[in-house]
Amino acid sequence: MSDHSKKNTSRKVTANDVAEKAGVSKWTVSRAYTPGAYISPDSRKRVMKAAEELGYRPNLLARSLTKKRSGIVGLVVDEFTNLNILPVLDEITHQLQLKGFSTMLLNINADNGYAPALLRADQFQVDGVVFLGATLPDEFVHLIKEIRHIPLIVLYRDSNIPGVQVVTTDDYHAGKQIAELLLTQGHRRMGYMAGLPNGSTRLKRVEGFHAALDQHGLELELTLEAGSYQHQHGYEVLSKYLRTTRVDDQIDALFCENDSLAIGALDALRDHKNGSKIAIVGFDGIELGASSCYRLTSYRQPYERLAAEAVAQLERGDTEESRFIAPGQIVLRESHLKK
Repeated sequence: MSDHSKKNTSRKVTANDVAEKAGVSKWTVSRAYTPGAYISPDSRKRVMKAAEELGYRPNLLARSLTKKRSGIVGLVVDEFTNLNILPVLDEITHQLQLKGFSTMLLNINADNGYAPALLRADQFQVDGVVFLGATLPDEFVHLIKEIRHIPLIVLYRDSNIPGVQVVTTDDYHAGKQIAELLLTQGHRRMGYMAGLPNGSTRLKRVEGFHAALDQHGLELELTLEAGSYQHQHGYEVLSKYLRTTRVDDQIDALFCENDSLAIGALDALRDHKNGSKIAIVGFDGIELGASSCYRLTSYRQPYERLAAEAVAQLERGDTEESRFIAPGQIVLRESHLKK
């Protein structure tokens, strides 16, 4: 067994070990792992060959101290029960990793306050925070600015807080499209099911929905407050409406703020056998909605494009207030049809 092999079994291989084996300086090893740094092709080849033989992996934390960037991005979530959060996390983490970022997941809810989580994130010197939740407190933004002036991106929702970067779907136009779709089916009595209170982030889809109805001389006849994005809450709030409202007095169609609520509403309709016939449309386009049990018509957000824009802003280190809005598309199935 060689001396270098023995080293591998007793301690972590260092850049000095690679430099010694390759016959180069430690700084040449560093340049070999630094994008854009000058190094001759021969030297790079020797470094990479030595590193492979020794099983060397560069210390990213040590490198971050010299670059003054940690390569870590904080992802903030406040409701994991939302069925859409896993596809969202899958997309944003995938794109961050492609660009060399690591992620720190911050679970912010009633039991896990945001201040301790953000202070912990600051200890790791995160390069930015991406907010994937529903309710963004003013104190959250203030704390980020107070800790360190880093980018704060609100992804997939809008925000009225100064200094925040917004990367989201064209919600307003989406709401209008959904209203027009339901109107073409002959629906006239419309309802809307809301999830979490919006606070300082908001969804303009209901505003667009209102506007399209108004253009046709109609009003939004019903708003149901689920209080969260949980499937069960969508089920319960529509079940109560079906129990307490005569069939002849019920709405024709219900636009749900997201697919979790819409699927809960469809389950309530299935279980409440009193002749209720309400068309349902969701928002997000989650995979479960395509099931033959639901055939949910929904509006798919352009997750890939929005995630790519958020990552690009993090790469640039943007900190100025900005707004990036992209259109999504309606996914037509059957739940919107006149029954």
